[in-house]
Amino acid sequence: MTPHVCAVSRDGAHRFSKTPVEVIELLVGLGAAGDAHAGETVQHLSRVRRDPSQPNLRQVHLIGAELHDELAAHGFAVAPGDMGENVTTRGVDLLALPTGTRLRLGAEAVVEVTGLRNPCVQLDRFANGLMAAVLDRAADGSVVRKAGVMGVVIAGGQVRAGDPITIGLPDGSHRPLQPV
Repeated sequence: MTPHVCAVSRDGAHRFSKTPVEVIELLVGLGAAGDAHAGETVQHLSRVRRDPSQPNLRQVHLIGAELHDELAAHGFAVAPGDMGENVTTRGVDLLALPTGTRLRLGAEAVVEVTGLRNPCVQLDRFANGLMAAVLDRAADGSVVRKAGVMGVVIAGGQVRAGDPITIGLPDGSHRPLQPV
């Protein structure tokens, strides 16, 4: 399957879920135009309370539609945007990407992957048990976070459902994703 964008979403208010839209405009160094989490510095309210001057490494949230499929098999009804993602993908193993991977979304936009989304209690407010469903344990006992990846916009442009995704791995040694 060719990697592609399944859906795009945004929300101008700090709500958990985002509204699917036809197109989002990604802005260099900011995120999705009109989205509450766009900005050069952190926009997630809990992080703003700790240190509002931190750089925003969470400008764009991406989740694979494969996670939605997995959750549906466990009885959860989760649609694009429901878990707060801006971009729902298919055909990309987002969690296996190294830090610094560049994802070209469509013809122009490029998002550099900065790390893993750290699941929070808002997942359980959306659907009881969802937080546990997006966490797992690796063979070594370490926590596996499955709630998607975060990134920053390094090339702007419009992104819409059906757009192809091109994966550019970073040069040199690869660092596994960590929560950001």
